[in-house]
Amino acid sequence: MLISARSFDEYRAMFALSDDDLGLRILDCPGGAASFTAEAGERGADVVAVDPQYGPDRHLLGKLAEREIEHKHQLLVEHASRFVWDWFGDAERYTRLRVESARAFAADIAARPDRYVEGSLPRLPFPDRSFDLVLSSHLLFSYGAQLSEEFHLSALLELVRVARREVRLFPVVLHTSDHPYEALDRLRGALDGWGVPSRLDRVGYAFQPGGDEALVLDCAGHAPLPTARPGADAGDPVRWRHLRAAADQGGAASP
Repeated sequence: MLISARSFDEYRAMFALSDDDLGLRILDCPGGAASFTAEAGERGADVVAVDPQYGPDRHLLGKLAEREIEHKHQLLVEHASRFVWDWFGDAERYTRLRVESARAFAADIAARPDRYVEGSLPRLPFPDRSFDLVLSSHLLFSYGAQLSEEFHLSALLELVRVARREVRLFPVVLHTSDHPYEALDRLRGALDGWGVPSRLDRVGYAFQPGGDEALVLDCAGHAPLPTARPGADAGDPVRWRHLRAAADQGGAASP
């Protein structure tokens, strides 16, 4: 799987993030080498990224992402007709923005390592309802040819477990064929059975033909999940601002 380096502005477009959304506690899963956590943090947002690559070699990710971006540039130039350029404009701007994002990520993970947590789906190292909003891009559905339907369901349930309000996933098409993930309706039906309604929202961003929809899961009032989700009793590796504030006040965090 590729190491992506998407920007704050790209995230805002992919997930239709409003100013109010950026006032919530947000998880980026998987974060890759995106600069969203870095740039959102500079704006005062409370964002954490989780990724299996945030282990001992995390300091290499930025450079690895840059190499991948540079390698991809010529492919984008040669096959430009395969992509939608409304948002990026052209391959040169695409490459420039991605390189800038990779460098911002590298600087931030060195300066604020507590905001980058090692972990991977379908087991995340966070307690239930740790975040208001969970964002997930270019893993589920994108790699539908490589990841089983069972993995998708377990991963979606895990994202729901750690979310208080919403999970937003983008895109819902395969990265190789631009076709919608074939089991999407079955997964939505299964989630609906546990009280997790969903909808498809069209967003103002696309890079793949037909890839301009985000799946939004409403996590506010779901029924108990089918099993005790892995990681439900895990210790919280991040010192959340809202939990610290509640402790200082001698009470529990608000629901």
